[in-house]
Amino acid sequence: MSFFFHAQVRHAAAALAVALSLVLPAHAAGLLVWSAGAVKPALEELAPQFEKASGWQLTVQYAPVGVLMRRLAEGTQPDVLILSADVVQEVETKGWVPRGTATPLGSVGVGIAIKQGAALPDVSSPDALRKTLLAAQTLTYMDPQKGTSGKHFASVLEQLGIADQVRAKTTLGDLGYVLEPVARGEIEMGVQQITEILPVNGAVLVGPLPPSLQKITTYSIMATVKAGDMAAASQLRKFLQTPEATAIFKRKGFMVDR
Repeated sequence: MSFFFHAQVRHAAAALAVALSLVLPAHAAGLLVWSAGAVKPALEELAPQFEKASGWQLTVQYAPVGVLMRRLAEGTQPDVLILSADVVQEVETKGWVPRGTATPLGSVGVGIAIKQGAALPDVSSPDALRKTLLAAQTLTYMDPQKGTSGKHFASVLEQLGIADQVRAKTTLGDLGYVLEPVARGEIEMGVQQITEILPVNGAVLVGPLPPSLQKITTYSIMATVKAGDMAAASQLRKFLQTPEATAIFKRKGFMVDR
């Protein structure tokens, strides 16, 4: 009798656990955020502040925008997305986020970097940049299939007419800060968004791309339609727009219009 009683209790407990798993949101204990890598320097500093102020725990996964878009297409979604403005219409059209909810956080341009201590080359004009890139022994930038800066810089090389000349000496980056080999002296020159150059110890920003070749990318935050807690997602969005957060975004290399 006791055996059957305990078996029934175990069965009931298991059934309750299954029922709760169907009712409770997937990220009840916190928010899962997928963010473009360009926002990482600011968000790494701001995430602990948000957790302390709100009581919510953040799990932040960083990747190039192209990688995040492929993950979304595979059917998985986080609670919150931070993506470049040029894909906002696509994520809205595909029903991954509610229309009209993307909120800009800040904008950033693409820059050129070399190892700290090396002679600074001239990148002030398209012609100067062309000569500098041809003179460089080795070059790295993000894989155009994965990241915003890489896609743009590949088009810059085409505009300058030197894509074929630099291909053999180019190493395409995959994830994270592609400037790290430059900082170690393994590659002479690198190209990435400025917010991803400034945090790399041992690398120095030479300057932004010339204005006529520049791409300014705005990054926006948005909750997905599958967000476990829309109120918490909204709280994070508002937190990242406070004057204190804005000051950190600017310090990390962003241009913020608020």
